[in-house]
Amino acid sequence: MAVNLVNVEGVSKVYGTRALLDGISLGVSEGDRIGVVGRNGDGKTTLIRVLAKLEEADSGRVTHSGGLRLGVLTQHDSLDPEATVRHEVIRDMADHEWAGNARIRDVLTGLFGGLDLPGFPQGLDTVIGPLSGGERRRIALAKLLIEDQDLIVLDEPTNHLDVEGISWLAGHLAARRSALVCVTHDRWFLDQVCTRMWDVQRGTVHEYEGGYSDYVFARAERERIAATEEAKRQNLVRKELAWLRRGAPARTSKPRFRVEAANELIADVPPPRDSSELMKFASSRLGKTVFDLEDVTVQAGPKVLLKHLTWQLGPGDRIGLVGVNGAGKTSLLRALADAAYSEGEQQPAGGQVRVGKTVKLAYLSQEVAELNPNWRVLEAVQQVRDRVDLGKGREMTAGQLCETFGFGKEKQWTPVGDLSGGERRRLQLLRLLMDEPNVLFLDEPTNDLDIQTLTQLEDLLDGWPGSMIVISHDRFFVERTTDRVHALLGDGTLRMLPRGIDEYLERRRRMEEAAAAAAPKPAAGEKASDKAVPEKSAADQRAAKKELQKIERQLDKISEKEQSLHARIAEHATDFAKVAELDAELRELGGQRDELELRWLELAEDA
Repeated sequence: MAVNLVNVEGVSKVYGTRALLDGISLGVSEGDRIGVVGRNGDGKTTLIRVLAKLEEADSGRVTHSGGLRLGVLTQHDSLDPEATVRHEVIRDMADHEWAGNARIRDVLTGLFGGLDLPGFPQGLDTVIGPLSGGERRRIALAKLLIEDQDLIVLDEPTNHLDVEGISWLAGHLAARRSALVCVTHDRWFLDQVCTRMWDVQRGTVHEYEGGYSDYVFARAERERIAATEEAKRQNLVRKELAWLRRGAPARTSKPRFRVEAANELIADVPPPRDSSELMKFASSRLGKTVFDLEDVTVQAGPKVLLKHLTWQLGPGDRIGLVGVNGAGKTSLLRALADAAYSEGEQQPAGGQVRVGKTVKLAYLSQEVAELNPNWRVLEAVQQVRDRVDLGKGREMTAGQLCETFGFGKEKQWTPVGDLSGGERRRLQLLRLLMDEPNVLFLDEPTNDLDIQTLTQLEDLLDGWPGSMIVISHDRFFVERTTDRVHALLGDGTLRMLPRGIDEYLERRRRMEEAAAAAAPKPAAGEKASDKAVPEKSAADQRAAKKELQKIERQLDKISEKEQSLHARIAEHATDFAKVAELDAELRELGGQRDELELRWLELAEDA
């Protein structure tokens, strides 16, 4: 029987006149993997701080088992600004001692990309004080993960991590024996790591078995039976349920309730988007040209990020853009935005960007635009427009759109200066959509948004007719709102990935393995840096690039054939002979793909 680690009995916590926790009783046992969700301001962080005894409850009792080894990651670190990374993370361990520890090697490589911390100016000996908030947060997470704990409590651990970092963290936590309580808005992460969910709502906590997908199913069933939620919220839940069941049935491994009930709930729910209808409407608004890039070079200062890029963003295209930090995702959006706002007069460092005459761009950058702090929320939206046309005959007033984004009637009269960071982010996005753009650039739009607001935003974007590029480390959001994924792999090129983010992670893994295998081993007494690596000639590089492009086209064709074979296997599921024949074809294609990908990795070095 699992040992009980933490007991929360009848706990209440009040701020001002608002009860964030009202008589909560919960428990955490050995082996529990608990995800905590709920709207911003409903008490998720308060709950885990009380559970970890970082805050006192107003009433009730929190007890920890004797000798509990507890590790907590809060949203504000307590690192010594004058200390080095080495001192905070590894303490006084000798180099041979920590380098021989498999967990420390795994954590440093997973969070920083290498044992020598390649992104930091002095590696492990970098002083913490001048570092950014994101870098400090990764250091605090590394410090926590190299220790042994019985229970790990994490508050937004995926903030400031890229797609690869989030994938590594999910695998690392899933492999640990420690119990886990985690607050996060990253729904993919919740599905990978958690086996139970706590939904914090208006002072109470509802418990669900399973990961995020199971939670959505169970919540929809509970609300259907209880019929306590308003129709608008219910429809959003049903729509997300339809997406989970149809788009990615493998997300949920152990549903704890009747799947038949879930299928009944979504029987009459159409697909999230009518892509052909949206494409037709987008073409009528945008014409044939949106953004055409020809032989474009993108730079950030003296550093060349993209070179010889020829690419097109067409009417109705919905593109997810992923890539390693520093590969040029934001720089590419800025180059396109500069050309659009200057009506083509401002061009990148090399090549040409042609912008369609009817393009009306809205660009949500990572920086939150400053607004007059004395404006009310509704006033800030009405400054842009009173009503907005969402296409297909849908129209909303400023007040209605405010409610969609979580600003209820009372909140609409709150001064902008009193809003939290997440609320300002929502307001910024709301003002952009209110201006009726036909092209959207969203750079990390999910920052500081809770899950309910994210689902409302996704629902709004489902019917939005126009072209869109999304940069986000939130895989769920990218998969939910876009139709294709393109990647910047750090080699100056942009590639379309038929299999999306999974393919991106596979390619990155193989590139790193190939780079490690190809790295020359220094002779005795010789440092690795002393050995010169011969450069390929320009002709060899051009030939390698041509063959790379050819291989990528072949890989795309193989992916299409594989999708077709999967569909035919499903169609002939009862014909075992036919299924065996199709499966043999599928295996042959898989072998061809493996050979091509291996050749691609070899050529990537030459190019």
